[in-house]
Amino acid sequence: MQAALDIANAGFKVYLVEKEPSIGGHMAQLDDVFPTLDCAACIQTPKMVEVSYHRNIELLTYCEVTGIKGQAGNFRVEIRKKPRYVDIEKCTGCGDCAKSCPVTLPSEWDLGLAKRKAIYIPFPQAVPLKYTIDKSVCLDCRECEKACEAKAIKLEAQAEEIEVNVGAIIVATGYDLFDAGLKPEYGYGSYPNVITGMELERLSIASGPTQGEIQINGKKPQNVVFIQCVGSRDKSVGIEYCSRVCCMYTAKQAHRVKEEIPEAKVTICYIDIRAFGKGHEQFYERVQREGVIYRRGSVSEIYKRREKLVVRAEDTLLGEPFEEEADLVVLATGLVPRKGFRDLMDMLKVAQSPDGFFLEAHPKLGPVETIIEGIFLAGCCQGPKDITDTIAQAHAAAGKASIPLFLGKVRKEPLTSLIDEEVCSGCRICEKVCEYGALGFDERRRIMTVNEILCRGCGACSIACPSGANQIRNFTKKQALEMITALI
Repeated sequence: MQAALDIANAGFKVYLVEKEPSIGGHMAQLDDVFPTLDCAACIQTPKMVEVSYHRNIELLTYCEVTGIKGQAGNFRVEIRKKPRYVDIEKCTGCGDCAKSCPVTLPSEWDLGLAKRKAIYIPFPQAVPLKYTIDKSVCLDCRECEKACEAKAIKLEAQAEEIEVNVGAIIVATGYDLFDAGLKPEYGYGSYPNVITGMELERLSIASGPTQGEIQINGKKPQNVVFIQCVGSRDKSVGIEYCSRVCCMYTAKQAHRVKEEIPEAKVTICYIDIRAFGKGHEQFYERVQREGVIYRRGSVSEIYKRREKLVVRAEDTLLGEPFEEEADLVVLATGLVPRKGFRDLMDMLKVAQSPDGFFLEAHPKLGPVETIIEGIFLAGCCQGPKDITDTIAQAHAAAGKASIPLFLGKVRKEPLTSLIDEEVCSGCRICEKVCEYGALGFDERRRIMTVNEILCRGCGACSIACPSGANQIRNFTKKQALEMITALI
């Protein structure tokens, strides 16, 4: 949203493609944000409204990118507009349709802690505030159609395919949370009072399933244990990186528990505390002063003893094992790449980093750029980061994407593929090995051609060429031999 607003405010047309029925992402699920404890909705909702009303932004919600062709300055993006089965021009968001719907199922927005109908709005502050019918569970009873006075229900709606031309692309696909079920020793999914940090977030928010009351089975927990680094820095599940936000959101949630249940005993089991941001160390110290107990060490397992959960761990500072009884265990799950990101990565022809996220052009000098001209990265698609760093990167990506739009041209490295037309036999072997789609075949002249904007000068095509017609500009075989001759 921030990147879209920056570019739109610079005077350029922006298409914001959102996979879900509403913009907002994970931040809209939060109660407050660390270290200032500001209301998350109070920060984000004005941004969402500004995006929806900006004259230079076309908001395409409930849509997916299905294909990307072309090059910097002339990308052709194919977008599939999934049917909502509700006319968003007519829908007033009154909710009469949802009241009449007989289908009830777990709400994905509330992580299964609350229910929703087959026709639904994800959350009260959704933008656009329009209903969507989940056809996978709809009974086709047409009760919503009867209840809708605005005549907005369109059960015969079909998916629509559109194509837009753009000069630059910013990837901001966000993240998913680590699946805590992949750590069976913690009992997530087996014990109802073992929950994730995001589930606790939904329990503590006023619009959540318990109207902001932290309760498990209708009771306030008196002994709460937080376990950090669940799905971070863990080779057993193939995730070796730090998710960066877990230490601080755990501290924030521990503060929230102590604030609501002052008499509760709150323990945090941690490996290391990484309070690296502005004001983070001070917030961490504040939480300790409030009575939150930090115990350094890894948790080996969680099991049940009578009616209580028992957390078994080792205190590495004391050098001894310990067991802690708990009414509630909260798992601080880490951040992983968004589901389905590989399809988009293949469409964009952007590389994947060792951590699994989108790979930037250079970790220091090009943190928001990719090796493909005209494609930029913003937020957690490039790697885990907090809200502050995400917004900073969005500003940077918008600035970088705006430069070629203002100039009307892009700067290119001179190392590109070069075809010797007199030697090329048109065998098209080089075309097959090009990862970037930079090589094409001229049917009239029966030779290969090079799109120098797409070419990255990797040399794979030159190696594959059997006739030697395909070489790298400014680094041909003749030039290499001349350099060798000069040296000897």
